[in-house]
Amino acid sequence: MDYERQPYRRCGRSGLLLPAVSLGLWHNFGGGKSLDSQRAIFNKALDLGITHFDIADRYGPPFGAAEATFNRLLPRSLRDEVVVTTKGSNPMWDGPYGKGNSRKHLLATLDRSLARLGLDFVDIFYLHRDDEGTPLEEQVATLDYMVRTGRTLYVGVSNFSPERTAEAARLLRELGTPLLIHQPSYSLLNRKIEHGLLGVLEQEGVGCVVYSPLAQGLLTDRYLDGIPADSRAAEARFLTPDRVTPEVLAFVRSLSELAASRGQTVAQLSLAWALRDPRVTSVLVGASSPEQLEANVAAVDRLDFSDDELAAIDRAAKEAGIEA
Repeated sequence: MDYERQPYRRCGRSGLLLPAVSLGLWHNFGGGKSLDSQRAIFNKALDLGITHFDIADRYGPPFGAAEATFNRLLPRSLRDEVVVTTKGSNPMWDGPYGKGNSRKHLLATLDRSLARLGLDFVDIFYLHRDDEGTPLEEQVATLDYMVRTGRTLYVGVSNFSPERTAEAARLLRELGTPLLIHQPSYSLLNRKIEHGLLGVLEQEGVGCVVYSPLAQGLLTDRYLDGIPADSRAAEARFLTPDRVTPEVLAFVRSLSELAASRGQTVAQLSLAWALRDPRVTSVLVGASSPEQLEANVAAVDRLDFSDDELAAIDRAAKEAGIEA
């Protein structure tokens, strides 16, 4: 494992350090994929200093497959050198207790995740989304109980509003279990967290690991000449063709010119841009090959932006009708 390949950032005001680029196991670690190809990506991640692996109970397909795959990939000798996460809240089995953030469901789904992972505990357990039907006090008390019973070392939330994040942080602090991290969507095509959430995280001392920093592949050069037949947009798999608009493509072409002047690809520029804010601890990337993962991690070689470059990005977004 090359710990010098990329920087590690402190997660909020905790003692935990995370790599600037982390690996998400959403798309490429379920059934129907070759274990050899999955192992090649995992081993390349270790070579690139990626110590943080983001999973959820629902990741696959089928549900739970990514956790089972990770069980097969992780050498137990490396357990203390990696951060393993999983999430709850998702519909996982039939009946009233198979989803949501009740204490009943969350404890059951985490125990099932631990069995699939072959681990005694995870490093971070997230509430994958808020559940307004369950009192927030019950949700956070369950997180606190998970830490106290050794099922997880840290807890986080994902897709929570700024207001609910602040309240969850307060309630957890009163229980003595700090809120470690929030996982929101953030990219050059989705900057909503700049308008409230990042300020809350900074005030509360909570880390931030962002998903979809490449907007499901839109922030690459993949679609500049049309929608490839084997792409996510063509298959309507997590990205629908209607999102590949002329406005988005015009914006990406502008980014392509700026990226070239920086010696980067559009994807590398987009990842570096997300990491420009010190409140962002890490960006999550997926990978369909070791080469793609290596190219994404190369974003850390150029994380600096001049004021003129940032202004040019905002101007290109405005001209294309993209919210900046």
